[in-house]
Amino acid sequence: MLPNDPNIFFSVINTYLRDRYPSAEALCEDQNLPAQTLFAKMKAAGFVYDRAGNRFVAEGKKP
Repeated sequence: MLPNDPNIFFSVINTYLRDRYPSAEALCEDQNLPAQTLFAKMKAAGFVYDRAGNRFVAEGKKP
């Protein structure tokens, strides 16, 4: 189960992306989480997906 706190969620998702999944889409498929839900939740918390780095970063920050 994924945490609800946005900062902890951000940390857990990036750890999963770094250690377990080649992409956010693969993570979503494995966790039965619609990709649009993940991206919307991260965007609402101020984070965007850096596809090249396979991680979420603060919106407006250079990857």
